[in-house]
Amino acid sequence: MIVISDTSVISGLIKIQQLTLLRSLFSEILIPPAVRSELEELKRFNYDLSPLEEAGWIIIQAPADPALIGKLEQVLDRGEAEAIALAKELQADFLLIDEKKGRSIAEGEGLVVIGLAGILIRAKQLQAIPMVKPILDDLIKNNFRISKTLYKTVLTRAGESEFA
Repeated sequence: MIVISDTSVISGLIKIQQLTLLRSLFSEILIPPAVRSELEELKRFNYDLSPLEEAGWIIIQAPADPALIGKLEQVLDRGEAEAIALAKELQADFLLIDEKKGRSIAEGEGLVVIGLAGILIRAKQLQAIPMVKPILDDLIKNNFRISKTLYKTVLTRAGESEFA
């Protein structure tokens, strides 16, 4: 299975010290160099990146199509552009991405996208976590943006209540 990630999913999990959750779902995740650079920015806010540095299952791989990256960069940031380009080149099974515009463009390119909320649902379905709500609430406390409607939908799909 080929899984490519943009910055948001990995940074969200680093912020709440849950990066290994991805390992329980995917044996390997590829990230392009721009995503790695964006993750480095977390150091400025005193986040510990040692789990990322020790994650041998997260592999940096550069996309090979500079023309596609340039086209995508006209509307997306560099990390999203490289992640979508790499996912398209490798015919990835999944692209992990949260940003609305990036998701829309990736889907338009025929890619299957999963955001952090979807990863939490999948983790619960595979019994990698007992509950979605505490992790989702922790993400929100760490500036993960999610609409109230999506929050309720995620908990419903996970078989949980927002009041639990």
